Amino acid sequence: MRHSNFPAMAAMAAVLMMSGCTTSGVDTTKTTAIQPAAKDTETSDLAQGKAQFRDANYGLAEKHFRKAVELKADNAEAWMGLAASYDELGRFDFADRAYSQLLKVAGRKPQIVNNMGYSQLLRGNRKKAKALLLEAKAGMADPTVVNANLALLNKG
Repeated sequence: MRHSNFPAMAAMAAVLMMSGCTTSGVDTTKTTAIQPAAKDTETSDLAQGKAQFRDANYGLAEKHFRKAVELKADNAEAWMGLAASYDELGRFDFADRAYSQLLKVAGRKPQIVNNMGYSQLLRGNRKKAKALLLEAKAGMADPTVVNANLALLNKG
């Protein structure tokens, strides 16, 4: 087998390797107004989740809270937001899993129990909601939020 073009191909490869990658002519002019990514993505997603939740964009809130817990699994605030987002979306199966993780991370705190009670209220489980809300009320210094949830329970 004869390779008659081998010397010419080898010479061309050498020229390409030597002249290949140069950066001297790169234009470094700023062409976009997009800010660099936040250094702490978890905090950024937590803040975005809260903002979206306040604006009643529960699907977007869920996305950001989920990302925050994926980045830092022991972030109780993100788990709380994720569970509340699932509640508002009517995804109670996912809400239960998020509350379960939240209890492992933060313990059984009155604010968490209050949210769990509200979750049961949204589902129509009045008896379970009342028990959880009363448990939360007993442990809170300022039971204003729990009282509002109990008023909703008594209204329906």
